[in-house]
Amino acid sequence: MSYLEQIDKNRIPRHVAIIMDGNGRWAKLQGKERTYGHQAGAKTVHTIIEEAARLGINFLTLYTFSTENWNRPQEEVTGLMNLLLESIEQDTLMKNNIRFRVIGDFEKLPVEVQESLSSCITYTAGNTAMTLVLALSYSSHWEITETIRKITVLAQTGKISPEQITDSFVSSHLQTCFMPDPDLLIRTGGEIRLSNYLLWQCAYSELYFCDTFWPDFDKEEFRKAIYEYQQRERRFGKTSEQIS
Repeated sequence: MSYLEQIDKNRIPRHVAIIMDGNGRWAKLQGKERTYGHQAGAKTVHTIIEEAARLGINFLTLYTFSTENWNRPQEEVTGLMNLLLESIEQDTLMKNNIRFRVIGDFEKLPVEVQESLSSCITYTAGNTAMTLVLALSYSSHWEITETIRKITVLAQTGKISPEQITDSFVSSHLQTCFMPDPDLLIRTGGEIRLSNYLLWQCAYSELYFCDTFWPDFDKEEFRKAIYEYQQRERRFGKTSEQIS
């Protein structure tokens, strides 16, 4: 039986975040260069975006390029940037009524990438079915540090008092302020860590790790993750009796 038949359509997670891991190792198993794995992974991205929209997920956030990834060999970084330019398909987003957003150190990206991303953000701004968010040149340490700087300036200039700095106030000044925290975080590729991704936002997210490399992560694998999420009891620090 397909997991699609087992998923409760009334309990679809509102926000799914994914760490798309395993492209390089997948390519190595094929006897190919890492770039080959990234190209295969880009195809998976399109598959999962369309499936997420079809299932009714409101927000899909993909960890595309971390601040630490800038330390990779220049050839690989250049290849990833070029692949990113090729992969932004406005027509596909429009066809599926998907809004496009980006979080991360936007200004560190190459100018042509910035222009392409900005164009796509503007072009899809009116779409309402799902919001696709790419985390580009992003890390939680960077995001939280930048947020602390902003809040410090507000406090120093007397615009806020220390007492106003609450959890919700911090959240409202993060780059992700326009969307809810992830209900489910998926990591492919067999590693079991968060890798500096949405650390503040994932405080109560359900975590799902699988061994499948990202290029092999298909619709059924994605549906399985959703199904597994639905089997869990989300208590947010309360007892089972309190939420029943």
